[in-house]
Amino acid sequence: MESTRPYQRNHYRVPLSAQYPVMFSDAETIAEGKVMNLTVFGCAIEYAGAAPQQTTLRVRLILPDQAQSLPVEEAEVRWVQGNRMGLQFHKVERAADFRLHGFVWDRMVERLQTITQEGLSTS
Repeated sequence: MESTRPYQRNHYRVPLSAQYPVMFSDAETIAEGKVMNLTVFGCAIEYAGAAPQQTTLRVRLILPDQAQSLPVEEAEVRWVQGNRMGLQFHKVERAADFRLHGFVWDRMVERLQTITQEGLSTS
């Protein structure tokens, strides 16, 4: 008999209070959405319209750290729920990967500082 184990994430996802624009495309369509949360290995996107027909997408994240978009050459659609989908990044150019790691790290530090300040103010 096959046993099931509960789903658990291996990496912390950074919830984004400001939702950043994202463009994604498959072989047939180009669409836009908003990044809901982000990790160096993937993200969740909210979008309008129909779900992509392909399971592999090209993605361009519009992040506030630079004027240029951050390209993800290959992202796999891992789940779709209504107008949201989860992506796992498979191919990210080296420079874009460094930028992505730096952006996520900075958001994690900001989140930790916020939690620490909230804890100090309630003490």
